[in-house]
Amino acid sequence: MKKIALALVAVATLGLAACQSDTEANNSAANESETTEEASSDVGNATDAENAAANALDVVVNTGSDAANTVGNAADDAGNAIGNATR
Repeated sequence: MKKIALALVAVATLGLAACQSDTEANNSAANESETTEEASSDVGNATDAENAAANALDVVVNTGSDAANTVGNAADDAGNAIGNATR
């Protein structure tokens, strides 16, 4: 929603500037539009970075869980081997 709102502000700014014959106002509106687009891009990049960090954390958690399961399975196997050897 933020990206849509920023885009609408940029379009509205350009539309208002286009109605005027003042070149300085048009340039200012264009600069503001570029700034808005850059801010929108930064928001998108931050979201991508947040997703990458969350994915990396998931990998760490899954790896830890897999390691714990491996240790648990090894302990079970050792217990079973002992049980079988004592029969």
